[in-house]
Amino acid sequence: MVKKLIIRILIFLPMIASIPSFAQENPKFDVVPTSLGNLEMHFIGHGTLMFKIKGIVVHIDPVSMYADYAALPKADMIVVSHEHGDHLDPKALEAIKKDETLFYSTETVAQSQTWAKVVKAGDKVSYRDIFSVDIVPAYNIQNVRAPGQPYHPQGSGVGFVFNFGDTRVYVAGDTEDIPEMRALKEIDIAFLPMNLPYTMTPEMVANAARAFKPKILYPYHFGNTDTNELEELLKGSGIEVRIRDLQ
Repeated sequence: MVKKLIIRILIFLPMIASIPSFAQENPKFDVVPTSLGNLEMHFIGHGTLMFKIKGIVVHIDPVSMYADYAALPKADMIVVSHEHGDHLDPKALEAIKKDETLFYSTETVAQSQTWAKVVKAGDKVSYRDIFSVDIVPAYNIQNVRAPGQPYHPQGSGVGFVFNFGDTRVYVAGDTEDIPEMRALKEIDIAFLPMNLPYTMTPEMVANAARAFKPKILYPYHFGNTDTNELEELLKGSGIEVRIRDLQ
């Protein structure tokens, strides 16, 4: 009981480090304890992340404009949320691919990346029974290119909830504060996109976060949006807002 309490307290204490092998500006990463061991969350840029746990490397929406992928670890698992060019980059995929890499994405992505295994909202996948990933919806309701043409139509993209032992990490993809997001349960860490016209305003992010109550919230994919506004909106909520370089 005491050990579990200590783990739950430590999850709020970030450990910041740099990665000497990265090209560019040595992106930072945070470390949080889980029942599987320490989880490293590497902030590559925009909607692009890399997770490391138990020696397993997971690349999320890898895109070459945010990192030199020839200098990064090869992928054990890759997940790509949708087909837009700031999330899907064949050059980055090729650079981190190895024979045993598992690659999960949408049907549209798999039309060009034929080695991808197609997933849709409601699916669940796993990596060697070590951890699992729930595939969840990601779409627009209000933000549209033209009437009836949302930037991200329902069914075209997905988000991911990683289950690293007792720790659940939600990476939302390009989405608004949809009902399925608000209904999520027991999320420890959430990455929520925050830029218009494609995803959410700070108010939308704050409202969603108050609904599903992650312990830690990282805004990402936020462009020029003022992240201070989100911090103000969530003061007193009990949600720790962490701002990292994820424009």
